[in-house]
Amino acid sequence: MSEQLQQTEIGEFPAAWSIGRVDSAFDIQQGKQVSKKNRDGEHQRPFLRTKNVFWNRLELTDLDEMHFSGAEQTRLELQANDLLVCEGGSIGRTALWNNEVDGCLYQNHLHRLRAKGDKAHPQFGVYWLWYAFNVANLYFGRGNVTTIPNLSQSKLAELPMALPPLPEQKKIAHILSTVQRTIEAQERIIQTTTELKKALMHKLFTEGLRNEPQKQTEIGPAPESWEVVPLSECAVVQTGIAKGRKVNAEEAVEVPYLRVANVQDGYLDLSEMKTITIRKNEQSRFALQKGDVVLTEGGDFDKLGRGFIWHGQIDNCVHQNHVFAVRPDTERISSEFFAYQSQSPYGKSYFLSVAHKTTNLACINTTKLKAFPVLLPPQDQQEDIVEACSSIDGKIRNATNKKTQLQDLFRTLLHELMTAKTRVHELEFPSRGHAA
Repeated sequence: MSEQLQQTEIGEFPAAWSIGRVDSAFDIQQGKQVSKKNRDGEHQRPFLRTKNVFWNRLELTDLDEMHFSGAEQTRLELQANDLLVCEGGSIGRTALWNNEVDGCLYQNHLHRLRAKGDKAHPQFGVYWLWYAFNVANLYFGRGNVTTIPNLSQSKLAELPMALPPLPEQKKIAHILSTVQRTIEAQERIIQTTTELKKALMHKLFTEGLRNEPQKQTEIGPAPESWEVVPLSECAVVQTGIAKGRKVNAEEAVEVPYLRVANVQDGYLDLSEMKTITIRKNEQSRFALQKGDVVLTEGGDFDKLGRGFIWHGQIDNCVHQNHVFAVRPDTERISSEFFAYQSQSPYGKSYFLSVAHKTTNLACINTTKLKAFPVLLPPQDQQEDIVEACSSIDGKIRNATNKKTQLQDLFRTLLHELMTAKTRVHELEFPSRGHAA
């Protein structure tokens, strides 16, 4: 016999689930206002801001401090299993507090939710708000909309939420937390492997693989037998095409257009390609060719000299004037070897040393790029270095793919479990930590 269902303002749920306001399950308290006046005083204490709160995660490396009186400390001191909900910015973003920092308090742009009795399991509450705000948009339009959208305490209090029986809440929280921990494990693998790649590339492009004596180049040590030549001697550097030029209709052709936004750190993001209208006779000049190494001219400091190999992913694609196309002479240097060299600490050091810099921006011109001092080992050593770098790149890709798959699984489970499309009340899961 199928389970009886109830129709509610936020959807259809099992009759055994209760539907109530947030304040029926949680006590809500807003933090202290941050101001110059409130900062002054002898009782300086760390406090959380919205920038510290992410979905089911706290970032605590940058905590601010201000004065809290004794009464304020009593009223605002956090306890284990309190929920912290963002009032502004990314409205509703929620994380769980587990006494990570002694004596930590919170500002007025955060709401503290504390479970009342045994009606709501705290970790389930985090996942419900994640589902309601971020996945299903159940609360769309319920915040106060002025010049800056925000979620007042009164608005938060009246939001409806679905609450399964407590044992089912615990099982739902346990399942979702298990997936979250697996995602975090993949993130640690990616971070560790990325750091290992950076160290490996530093070693490869300063010492090589043959333990031979070193010589000093203009930007650091290199194996003694390696040639050092300007990039212009072993590759063609092609500048790109600028938008905004007038083109006669009879001469015009519209083609895909590779921009700085498409050249990410270690990969090409071709999901949002734009087009440009150019003259037909310009297409061959600016078209990317297989094996070209595309390098960004600049922008934010982290965008300077980002690069990757073009493998002909899109036909007739040209590149903008803020993206260089470097076409190596493959009899002297492979595309893969130059791509890794340009992204190594050696290459990054050169770009930063010759870039034109302002407060937040840096860029490198064509002349400086052509003068890039390319390290040229024999072809067999180039191949060995490329193989070593490719191997570690493969590990990063595998971990990244697993993380993406797990994130997709998490969102699917979050939707299925919070809407009772998938039920867990007949399943047994071992307890673990606060998700038990």
